[in-house]
Amino acid sequence: MKLRLHQVQLPLEFEFTISRGSMSTQRSLIVELEHDGQRGFGESTENTYYGHSLDSMSTSIHRCRDIIESFEPGHPNQLWEQLRLPLKDDSFALSAIDLAAYDLTGKLRGQRTHELLGLQWSDVPDSSYTIGIDSIETMIAKLQTKPAWKIYKIKLGTERDVEIIRALRESTSAVLRVDANCGWTVDETVANSHELKSLGVEFIEQPLPADAPPEQHQRVFADSALPIIADENCLVESDVQKCVGRFHGVNVKLCKCGGLTPAVRMLNQARELGMKTMVGCMVESTVGISGAAQLLPLLDYADLDGAVLLSRDVATGVTVSNGEIRLSDEYGSGFTFCPEAELVL
Repeated sequence: MKLRLHQVQLPLEFEFTISRGSMSTQRSLIVELEHDGQRGFGESTENTYYGHSLDSMSTSIHRCRDIIESFEPGHPNQLWEQLRLPLKDDSFALSAIDLAAYDLTGKLRGQRTHELLGLQWSDVPDSSYTIGIDSIETMIAKLQTKPAWKIYKIKLGTERDVEIIRALRESTSAVLRVDANCGWTVDETVANSHELKSLGVEFIEQPLPADAPPEQHQRVFADSALPIIADENCLVESDVQKCVGRFHGVNVKLCKCGGLTPAVRMLNQARELGMKTMVGCMVESTVGISGAAQLLPLLDYADLDGAVLLSRDVATGVTVSNGEIRLSDEYGSGFTFCPEAELVL
């Protein structure tokens, strides 16, 4: 099997701001695996918060080149198991390889990735559209550029959070979800939850810092008027059990847990423990979104608008149209690169 790495620049339609910072361009690493004339691709984006750059991910992957290139394609989870320990400190790199392996295997076998995962495409949830922090007027304007979406996820973590939701509620009757990205205290979360419930908000994602003491998460879990969904507190498989009694659901992101292989286990475990399931994304291209979308049959909620946030994509494939997610006709994860895509070796 042949390994290649590509770097891409993904420009955003609007500057994107959360409680930790802003961006207008996302840098992303695309892993290519080739075998018997077929090529599979996976993606992980650069992320300073988690300490993963294009250089660091590339270094990690090159260190495992011999393992990857000597692998005889079987089931993708077999390659994941071989790379789990060598890449234990670089889940972003591991995720990109895992996604590429599923895409390649699907093409070799004439199957779609969700079929390789043992899933049937039925009763899948719609995705939300994310609106980053900005002035209230600008946030309303962003919502109005996508007026037909049924669900919006609103980034919060300001001194005027309830005011923002009140203004947005006057502009739409759609479902609203909020994500504080670790930006609230316990008292803020509990107080805000009652205000936000009266405004028709569905749930709150990750209000407290990930390192907040367990008793603070437990208090929010007990006293919040709205369900609380874990993000930064649910990175890897061992975190799912820890979320019981602290969160009502978990948001699994492939780059954080290490790919589709562990994500399926995390989602199944969460369901068995009575928690709601969600898969989220970074700002990423259709390459990554098409892979993550294969998990939709396991989900209660989806936040897979990463490619919709771009002003220019590098691929076409799984589509997210006004929140409705549709597969393409291609095998694997179901995407093809745009002719004008600039993949830098």
